[in-house]
Amino acid sequence: MTTLHGLYLPLITPFAADGTVALDALERLAHQVLDDGATGLVALGTTGEPGSLTEAEKQAVVETVARVCRERSAPLIVGAATAEALAALSATPEAVAALTVVPPFVRPGEDGVVAHFTRLAAASPVPLVVYDIPYRTGQYLTAGALRRLAAIPNVAGVKYAGGGINEDTVALMADPPAGFAVLGGDDTFVSPLLALGAHGGILSSAHLATAQFAELIRLWQSGDAIRARALGHRLAPLSKALFAEPNPTVVKAALHAQGRIPTPGVRLPLLDAHPDSTAAALKQLAEVGG
Repeated sequence: MTTLHGLYLPLITPFAADGTVALDALERLAHQVLDDGATGLVALGTTGEPGSLTEAEKQAVVETVARVCRERSAPLIVGAATAEALAALSATPEAVAALTVVPPFVRPGEDGVVAHFTRLAAASPVPLVVYDIPYRTGQYLTAGALRRLAAIPNVAGVKYAGGGINEDTVALMADPPAGFAVLGGDDTFVSPLLALGAHGGILSSAHLATAQFAELIRLWQSGDAIRARALGHRLAPLSKALFAEPNPTVVKAALHAQGRIPTPGVRLPLLDAHPDSTAAALKQLAEVGG
């Protein structure tokens, strides 16, 4: 099982003026971010608002992004958290992995999380990337729990979004499990995680300044700490501005301001970004040269 690495874009789902999914804009955006240095794409991540999409819309999104990945020979990760959703990925040969969130709300405990992923991984046609985001799921995972997950056959890595860098982060990265990809998922903290040895990132902020986020990963992995540190310091305020309101509202507003998607619209329960948040994000983008 090949270790995932580099920059993955968890694509937004653009909407047309009539509220339908703008698949043509999604296709253009997918090509743009690959042109700008993204390694691969993520369809139906939380940034793509999958909870607000119909089953037909989800299928259309996956087919559109998979077609781009096939044309560009780029890896595709698909958000899938149930046995049924995972089984459906057998029809998407472009998918190299599934992004599978830790069970939210129920707080099953670390043993429950390990049992859950053991069962899903055993039946999944593609490797799983554990989406560890405790401030959304309510379930914290220690470094020990992540090592147990890494030992499960058909688990390829983790999208690590623990809310910062703490002692468990340091313990995990001091001796990372072999063949287990650690991909940063907290955009503001991705630079220090890369400094500790992360393999890359799944970063919504990289819809904007894609080339700079790709360069940040390359610099840390090549050992150019001085330039990487300086770039990371410039990119962190951009990420903070883009997450000033619930993701992906500000990202979409900024993309629309750039003329890259037809509307800034999101679906309930999200609301469109406030103009001040959009202006602040665009100001930060200008400062990093995006």
